[in-house]
Amino acid sequence: MYASMTKRSAIGSWGRYPRVDAGTRVRLGDRTAALPPLAAKALPYGNGRSYGDSCLNPGGVLLHTAGLDRFAAFDPATGVLDCEAGVLLADVIDLVLPRGWFLPVTPGTRFVTVGGAIANDVHGKNHAAFGSFGDHVLDFELLRSDGTRRTCSPASDAALFRATVGGLGLTGVVVRARLQLRPVQGPAVEVETRRFGRLADFFALSADTASSEYRVAWVDCLARGAALGRGVYSHGAHVAAEVAPPRTGRLSMPFVPPFSLVNGASLRAFNQLYYRRAPAAPARYVQHYAPFFYPLDGIAHWNRMYGPRGFLQYQCVVPPATGEAAVAEILDRIAASGQGSFLGVLKAFGDRQAPGLLSFARPGTTLALDFPFRGKPTLDLLEALDRVVVAAGGAVYPAKDARMSPATFAASFPGLARFHGHRDPAFSSGFWRRVTGQA
Repeated sequence: MYASMTKRSAIGSWGRYPRVDAGTRVRLGDRTAALPPLAAKALPYGNGRSYGDSCLNPGGVLLHTAGLDRFAAFDPATGVLDCEAGVLLADVIDLVLPRGWFLPVTPGTRFVTVGGAIANDVHGKNHAAFGSFGDHVLDFELLRSDGTRRTCSPASDAALFRATVGGLGLTGVVVRARLQLRPVQGPAVEVETRRFGRLADFFALSADTASSEYRVAWVDCLARGAALGRGVYSHGAHVAAEVAPPRTGRLSMPFVPPFSLVNGASLRAFNQLYYRRAPAAPARYVQHYAPFFYPLDGIAHWNRMYGPRGFLQYQCVVPPATGEAAVAEILDRIAASGQGSFLGVLKAFGDRQAPGLLSFARPGTTLALDFPFRGKPTLDLLEALDRVVVAAGGAVYPAKDARMSPATFAASFPGLARFHGHRDPAFSSGFWRRVTGQA
């Protein structure tokens, strides 16, 4: 019924920091079975694509859901998909796209599980139009440590539904879910791209292209002065067009180098080249969905390029009233520190009610960055960015965090007090213990 997996001495998330005691790993393979006896606090574990410690449980039990990978039903007339929680988003796309359907919301990688997408209430480039992942979950089956099974939806057991969506796996194990997909004409996306010279231009472009479904910008976080916040802006939508699929075979980072390949020199060169290669005037083209939604999925093990110390991803959101000033201060502090990021993603969220108590996406502007981990200087920088975000009334994203303080977490999620009453007492994580002090 259950397979206890070989115990590893250490485990890390996608950011490769922190590395922690792996604890005991149990593979779930039968969604109708009860949970095994738990000798320690437990946590569901999907494909390990969270960046910090929200998917880690040092010294505890990790309940691997990779064996819950079966499709139960798909209705090509309505786009309703019923599947187990360990199914990857990549497998969902492979099944439904030939039948004229696609994920209504997708993060920047398709190698996450359905259960993980629910637990982190992931978002994409189309929040203004489609919200976050939880907005398209019709219902799910939640297995609790007391043996009960709860079928939760926005209309039935709604409070537990809201606690589980974005609830970081702390309310129990989602074993099955029904999703409402969205129709598309095929695999093509029409995109318009142009570069912009300063941060104010991003906000102007976001307003001018508000009718586009997908909107996103890359931002040069090393630029300063008049060029602060310069970047490359793209917007687009699904279209009916012939488009060649990406070449088969993925590039790969075959080993962990002894030092980070992302450093001051490589960042300056990359950022300058990327910005200059982008068209100065709007350029429109049609491309396959894969490089548009998942550019880094084309490089296997790309996280290894940061070397043995790994990296910290930082994502925050700041509300509309304070957004431009807060983002400007964040970018200025990053540039002054010299700790830049080649991945700098800037997006506008829509004015939508979040589906979960701990959902991250909310009205405002979100910025996501990767920082090679340099120890105290990196931690000090991110703590300084937290202060800017909290002062602006914003939030830091738990799925991409490995170091925020309890005060920052509490300030980021006003629904935290209500969430406490829904957490399964037998479930915990390294993140939860760090930000709450609770077992």
